[in-house]
Amino acid sequence: MPDPATVEGHHIFLLWRWAWVAALATGAVVWGLIFYVIFRYRRRSDDEVPVQTRYNLPLEIFYTIAPIIMVVVFFVHTERTQNLIREDVPPANLTIYVVGQQWTWTFNYMPGGDIKTTGNQVLYSVGEAGNPPTLVLPVNRTVEFKLHSPDVIHDFGVPGFLEKEDVIPGMVKDDNHFSVTPNVIGDYRGKCYELCGVYHSRMLFNVKIVSDADFQTYLQQLQVQGNVSDQPLLGGITSQTQAGVSQGGSE
Repeated sequence: MPDPATVEGHHIFLLWRWAWVAALATGAVVWGLIFYVIFRYRRRSDDEVPVQTRYNLPLEIFYTIAPIIMVVVFFVHTERTQNLIREDVPPANLTIYVVGQQWTWTFNYMPGGDIKTTGNQVLYSVGEAGNPPTLVLPVNRTVEFKLHSPDVIHDFGVPGFLEKEDVIPGMVKDDNHFSVTPNVIGDYRGKCYELCGVYHSRMLFNVKIVSDADFQTYLQQLQVQGNVSDQPLLGGITSQTQAGVSQGGSE
């Protein structure tokens, strides 16, 4: 499993690890019983017929109750982890509108919070064919991703975060969101986890977790490049072209 690069990813990592431990323990018991039965009740002569048991009420009750207990335990721990990564998070220092469109990504850095964008306008990074965009995040700052799709269902995820979320068309952005707190500086890779069309495999993006100073430098670079808008680019490449010409941005 990848080392988690976010505070929230650590909780997911623990859930995965102990789920694997439980699964391996269950598998060991099941396989042990199978081999025990094979050895213990094997036929020892050609004319021997093993005892045939049609019903065993205590065993059948156990077969019913044990899986239910296992499912309940998994559910409780999953619910607890979900609450930790969804509800017990600090207010966001930065909001990024993430747009998944066929077949690339647009990242809109919004003004507000503890981290101000240059000029208090929307700064954006958009990918092109064969040139995945880069998502730059400040370390040790809580980032809220608000997800939007103008076409089909996509899925925004970074393996290093151990977390992903569907990007659903027609869903209000404020209802389709999640937050992370990156805590390890480094380079990571992101991708779409939902089969979204013929060029789904091109929906890749790079992720850089950097210091506050490097993040502010990156925002300044976006402004110098003309990647500035009065509002988030939410409609894909076509809307980006139109908005960029009318509002001072560029492709």
